[in-house]
Amino acid sequence: MRAFNRTVLAVHAHPDDTEAFCGGTLALLKNKGFRIVIATMTPGGMGSVDTNEEETGKIRMEEARRAAEVIGAEYCCLDQRDGFVYDTLQARVRVIELIRKVRAGIVFTHLPFDYHSDHRATSTIVEAGTMLSTLQNVPTDVPPVDTTPLLYHTEPFGNTDPLGRNVPDPSFFVDVTSVFEKKVGMLSQHTSQIALMKRMFGIDDFFQDMRENDEQLGVQAGTSYAEAFWQHLGAGFYNDPLIQEVLEEYRR
Repeated sequence: MRAFNRTVLAVHAHPDDTEAFCGGTLALLKNKGFRIVIATMTPGGMGSVDTNEEETGKIRMEEARRAAEVIGAEYCCLDQRDGFVYDTLQARVRVIELIRKVRAGIVFTHLPFDYHSDHRATSTIVEAGTMLSTLQNVPTDVPPVDTTPLLYHTEPFGNTDPLGRNVPDPSFFVDVTSVFEKKVGMLSQHTSQIALMKRMFGIDDFFQDMRENDEQLGVQAGTSYAEAFWQHLGAGFYNDPLIQEVLEEYRR
């Protein structure tokens, strides 16, 4: 297997996305000695019912920082606008620069057919940024990484695409039962989302919904709680099964 830097970079659209979709797996990788960096494309400024966009963004970034601390991870925001994430040159360069600055060997992001438009745009931007991260002619002064990082996609909430159809079966599951309460600890930092989820979706207990989601994945994986992943295997990307091997005892 090729040598990949032992830094995992998770880039998702909003604060709480990473925690919901791969927080348990990041905790397991941290326990294996990996550096974990969590980035959000946006500060999540639309995610409130009683504060303005700027105030909401500050609140949610602080929640994301505290959530990252639960597993000893780093957090940063790429300063796109919540609800208005577009695939632009500037957005791609910001992602490329981050991949290069942290020297990522593994990148996580949303599926390209996720239910949420910000998630889909983030997936496209991160896919392109990961592929371009080794190329000298990208318009940035940050030097390239030596090896194209491995790219993995995380499960969309409810396991459905924009039309409500079930997404294809994942490449593999990770049993997160042993670290599930740590994942809950990460999610529990996002208290600002409780009222929002009730307003938008009629969800009375946001955290219980996350628990039930991972329980359903656990049923598919044959364990109590699981997270699902799709490895990006298209041309231009390596197919080394690094996470699958590092977390072999947890892979289902």
